[in-house]
Amino acid sequence: MPADLDCPDCGAVYEAGPDEPWRCACGRALEFTERPHPQGDPLPLQSLDTTEGLWTFFEFLPIEQHVTFYEGFTPMVDAPAWDAQFKLEYVFPTGSFKDRGATTTLSRAVELGVETVIEDSSGNAGASIATYAARAGLDAEIYMPADVNQSKLMAIQRADARPVRIEGSREDVTAACLDAVEGDSRTDETAAGGRDVPYQTGPGWYASHAWNPAFYAGTMTFAFEVAAQQGWTTPDALVLPIGHGTLFLGAYRGFSLLNEAGIVDEMPRLLGAQAAGYAPIVAALGGESTDADDKRTEIADGIQITEPARGTEILEAIEETGGDAIAIGSDPIETALDRLHRNGFYVEPTCAVAPAALEQYREAGVIDADDDVVVPLTGSGLKTL
Repeated sequence: MPADLDCPDCGAVYEAGPDEPWRCACGRALEFTERPHPQGDPLPLQSLDTTEGLWTFFEFLPIEQHVTFYEGFTPMVDAPAWDAQFKLEYVFPTGSFKDRGATTTLSRAVELGVETVIEDSSGNAGASIATYAARAGLDAEIYMPADVNQSKLMAIQRADARPVRIEGSREDVTAACLDAVEGDSRTDETAAGGRDVPYQTGPGWYASHAWNPAFYAGTMTFAFEVAAQQGWTTPDALVLPIGHGTLFLGAYRGFSLLNEAGIVDEMPRLLGAQAAGYAPIVAALGGESTDADDKRTEIADGIQITEPARGTEILEAIEETGGDAIAIGSDPIETALDRLHRNGFYVEPTCAVAPAALEQYREAGVIDADDDVVVPLTGSGLKTL
């Protein structure tokens, strides 16, 4: 049976089903009632059967495998010019790390008997959800900015999903999507004490990469892979981009579960990177944009999020790991992008934010020269053609 959902704040429990709420009545993002993890020592990487990709770690997942391209176990390679290791998340089937969450989210949709999924995205998540919906034989509607990158739009259309282009900000796209998801809102007096609950009463199920806990079940496999690829040890630090924080929180959740299971006994410092002008986490930490003119960084369109759905959780993860977040301006992003390309890493512009942040963290003394640092490269440069 599919796992139910509950609210970490108010304790409300919601039964699994195709019309389950996408958020608690109290406003908090929901989580799975189950938090599984294996017992005993893990096998060394060379002894693991990784043919199932990230589903190799099924014992950690509250979802059964239904929809997959056997994605995962992306390469982790030395990057001497950065004194770090890069995890090549851009080699997934749709060219971005979002496939981690898409395989688990669409597997959850199949478990629930969903017929249509709905997502809002600046491009990568939409292309991923559309592709995995096609793999599952489900209909998909993807809400996106009207000026979405053409290659990402074509990826969605060619998967036979219906793109819905919305004029305005990224927040306007989400608002339009939620109007479609909720349809005629209703109240559940049992689970939510008579308060309005944002149930999925419209034409489809909200496969949100920002809100849906199934997506984070997938992104936390990033941590499992990093640990396995390093002999079941923990790096000193991870430098990750933050928009909605799906990979950032996935890493936090994954390493937290590894600690709970007794597989590792440390947490890496989680160091975030946001685009200047779109840096609410940096602002919440009391920091300022590194862009001297305080202009918005338009080059990193994949993380132009001013209101992360799980912002409080991101801040908690930073505090719990002794981490930080900084904002990066256009010039250092463009410089980092050129440097990545010259070194053979053909990635999209948003990918350059984390390597640019790595340099600034080093200059500030946050990362020592001998620290073991892992940086994910999250999206392919082919997405920009």
